Amino acid sequence: MELVAPAGNLEKLHYAWEYGADAAYIGLKNFSLRVKADNFFTDEYKTISALKEHYAKQGKPKKLLCALNISFHNEDIKAFLAEADYFRLYPIDAFIIQDIGMVSVLRKHFPDTPINLSTQANCINYEAVRVYRDLGFKRVVLGREASLADIAEIKAHVPEMELECFVHGAMCIAYSGRCLISAYLTGRSANAGACTHSCRWDYSLAVEEKERPGEYFPVEEGDGYTALFSSKDLCMIDYLTDLKKAGADALKIEGRMKSLYYTALVTRAYRKRIDALFGKISPAEAEPFVKELYNTAHRAFGTGFYFSKDDANKTTRGESKSPYSMAGTIGKELGGNRYEFISMNKITTDMPLEYIGPDICAIEDCNYTLLDPETGATRDWVCHGHPCIIETNVPLRSGFIVRTKNRENSETTA
Repeated sequence: MELVAPAGNLEKLHYAWEYGADAAYIGLKNFSLRVKADNFFTDEYKTISALKEHYAKQGKPKKLLCALNISFHNEDIKAFLAEADYFRLYPIDAFIIQDIGMVSVLRKHFPDTPINLSTQANCINYEAVRVYRDLGFKRVVLGREASLADIAEIKAHVPEMELECFVHGAMCIAYSGRCLISAYLTGRSANAGACTHSCRWDYSLAVEEKERPGEYFPVEEGDGYTALFSSKDLCMIDYLTDLKKAGADALKIEGRMKSLYYTALVTRAYRKRIDALFGKISPAEAEPFVKELYNTAHRAFGTGFYFSKDDANKTTRGESKSPYSMAGTIGKELGGNRYEFISMNKITTDMPLEYIGPDICAIEDCNYTLLDPETGATRDWVCHGHPCIIETNVPLRSGFIVRTKNRENSETTA
């Protein structure tokens, strides 16, 4: 099964691929349902092309999927066509769309690039899958309302169609993400990529009786239902065998707006569990990496609609926290146990650090030294924007993640 991970910017794309994704999906400015993600622009296609070539030479080919999943207005189509030559510069392996009108547009201007159907198209039955197959779609990202039984039946009726299923991340309270709450409350439409995640806010309810205007009877929320619209996060890490049996060809992680730390740890956990499922490593080898999944910021986990609607209908508080803060990443290897340290949060040398790699679960380090890169002098702190070198006897590699345990009352989460 292919593992598809989110990439909200160039750095996250690198970490998604490095930490185990077979494919990563990105958005291009103005045409993606995550306009608040950094998305991709200028000459980043050069770096992406070089990165893909690097992995291909290593015998680890990677796919780049491009989400064009907004509902296109006439002006959006015109804007897309105006930038089509620029989009051709990206090594895109498939477009992800929901708007049926874009089929002919892409067929004309990108005739050799496959088209995948977005989950926003609400495809959850085999007759619809047949229609999309006949239109030339290569893959369907099923609506999240499809159960395991639905997936198996679809695969049995249309075995030639690739089926991609969400396995992890935030769930939308509205049908297949077609939500109007944000547009109504803030004027920013989720269907145009500008969702304010209004469903995660706290709401108070009251009932007004028709003959008693102005008299409101409060509606209390019960235990476990402290938020009205905020759904649990999806987590299917323990049920990949069920998805395999049902016929899922690709497993998708949500979260282009999540942190680099989240992207790396979640991708790595599913990579290890998939590898164990297919006999590449033992389940015991995968387990420590799977446990690390719970050290990312998340809401209460559930299994969505896969087994029962009962779990999907449960709500939880909108906030999400992690026991760790991301301190930074390891850049260039400088030799002599020294490495470039790219700081993302303030740390002081009395704080234990933990290093994380694609195949390194977590190594604690209390005996490191921070150095000024210009003078070589030791320093007792570093924060974002300050160049720094870290010296340690722990063998590190470029691309490792550095984290710290959150201190009490810290508001920073990874």
